[in-house]
Amino acid sequence: MSPQLHVTPPPPPPLASSSRDQHKQRLLVSDPGPAHHKQDRWVELLLRRPWSRLRDFVAMAIPFLGRLRPYEYFALVGSFLLVGLEAVIRVLTLALPISTSVRDAADFVELCRIWGYEAEEHIAQTKDGYLLGLHRLQWRKGEEGQKVNCGSASLKKRVIYMHHGLLMNSEVWVSLTDEQRCLPFELVERGFDVWFGNNRGNKYSKKSIHHSPTSLNFWDFSIDEFAFHDIPDSIGYILDTTQQESLSYIGFSQGTAQAFASLAIHPKLNNQVNVFIALAPAMAPAGLSNGIVDSLVTASPSVLFLLFGRRSILSSATMWETLLYPPIFSKLIDMGLSFLFNWQTKNISASQKLAAYPHLYSFTSTKSVVHWFQIIRNKCFQMYDDDVHQPMSVSTTSKYSKVAKYPTRNIKTPVVLVYGGSDSLVDIKVMLKELPPQTVATEIPHYEHLDFLWARDVDAQVFQHVFDALESFTDAEHTKEEYDRYYVSRQESLLGSGCAFGYSPRGSESESSTLTPSVEGVNGSQLAPQPHQAREQTIGIPSPMNTTRLRVNLGSGKVADGRPRTPDLYQGSRPSGESPSPSIEGRETPTAIRIKNGAKRRGSNGSNISLDSMRGISVGASKIAGGVVTKSGVSGTAAADDGRGGS
Repeated sequence: MSPQLHVTPPPPPPLASSSRDQHKQRLLVSDPGPAHHKQDRWVELLLRRPWSRLRDFVAMAIPFLGRLRPYEYFALVGSFLLVGLEAVIRVLTLALPISTSVRDAADFVELCRIWGYEAEEHIAQTKDGYLLGLHRLQWRKGEEGQKVNCGSASLKKRVIYMHHGLLMNSEVWVSLTDEQRCLPFELVERGFDVWFGNNRGNKYSKKSIHHSPTSLNFWDFSIDEFAFHDIPDSIGYILDTTQQESLSYIGFSQGTAQAFASLAIHPKLNNQVNVFIALAPAMAPAGLSNGIVDSLVTASPSVLFLLFGRRSILSSATMWETLLYPPIFSKLIDMGLSFLFNWQTKNISASQKLAAYPHLYSFTSTKSVVHWFQIIRNKCFQMYDDDVHQPMSVSTTSKYSKVAKYPTRNIKTPVVLVYGGSDSLVDIKVMLKELPPQTVATEIPHYEHLDFLWARDVDAQVFQHVFDALESFTDAEHTKEEYDRYYVSRQESLLGSGCAFGYSPRGSESESSTLTPSVEGVNGSQLAPQPHQAREQTIGIPSPMNTTRLRVNLGSGKVADGRPRTPDLYQGSRPSGESPSPSIEGRETPTAIRIKNGAKRRGSNGSNISLDSMRGISVGASKIAGGVVTKSGVSGTAAADDGRGGS
């Protein structure tokens, strides 16, 4: 007989003190099975507070929401809204103007791709360990993939190096809203291999093999390091890559100062640069337009270290550019430029500002800006003064120590200056005194600093000056013939309409258009001359606001009576039936004829043309009167009394 199992029942639960507890006890004691669990759950929900009942109801209806807290619901909904907004914005950007595409471009390569150009990226290492980003535009449209300056079977092109200004990077050269106003694109289409440099510390060169960008040592550099390392090492890398012996240098603002310094202290570099074209050149600026700020900073340049620290200066600018509405950011930039430099930026369109200003700023060291204010205070293009922070003592006074100047008069490379007459940062008289005697400076009176990058008519006012220099100086020999060729070409451009007798009506596209000399293109082929119609339209009737002046001081000798001699740049007979051209200051202006029709230059001094005495001949705008090009705005040293005026 099998044993029987006796199961002891569980003790009864304690008596409930309330009706609600009694109901729970009944649910626990009498378990009718899983079929009734769901129904009992609903009954229990009805006994809770309204918010708790609603929350549990939603949790049962949408199970995954039951795992989230209330504040997480809002985050989830916000995420979905942002995703939808991004999709809408992507669709709308397809219909936005080109200025928006330029403004939103992430980098140099994307900016070039907007206009159909493919750019290469390179890295050059300096001798002190900084890694500099370089960009290259080597292909015209349709040439993509072909080898350029890479062996005997590749396309052979002349090399150009372009360098940006203070607090900038290479993007400023290509952030334009019109392709025809972009100087690099024009140079590429003319058959040049165009390279772009970047200073250490900026967007494309924020790397060193020795220091982290977060360390103080990384940002311990000034213009001296740019001149001793960045420029020569970048040029050396480019010449090695392209297998060329020399290149042409085009600089803007501080990019010109770096070239002045590098050419002055590196004699061999003068054999590697066949011509230096300085746009809005900077050497010893007069200072800031705001007197209070200028006095404060120039009195003690090291005060900038107290304001901005010893690393990157104005590093928060990128944050404000991201946060602010673009028109507001553009307006703030204009206000800052007006406050510090008295620039009105009226030559730059509003759409161009919206497109370019987001690409205006890039990182640099506070020390490099302090260096500039040392130069302004001492009115001398000098190296960085390391003793400026030390207490005054006998050993630090100027009697016993002197900061080294950059010996810029030792430069052998031809220097061509193109500056704005309304640019408060350019003191052309001081600059010319410190440069070699063969330097030539051309003024565009109504231009300010940034106009050389983004002005409405930059292609008409500036490009031809660049083309003339590039076409005249082709190698590193710096011969007299190159200077002669440049002076003739320069005068032809300045006199307007190719120095031609304008028999065609004004505004026509035939004889009144300036034909620029041909440029050597791919594999030595000659590119067709390009009409430069905007030159005549921009010049028009001479006035203080639309003239272009060329300062060429000819100090190579004097005539027999002791007066300074001004050689004639052209000779030629007046066409039959033509009346003499109007006189200026009592002398008849010479008749200039088109060089292609036989005009020759006599009395040339070649590289002996001197700027030391500042006896300048200012050649203003030209106007066509009865087929004769007459000049207005001629001033300076008078020529000899030989029946001809100064040219």
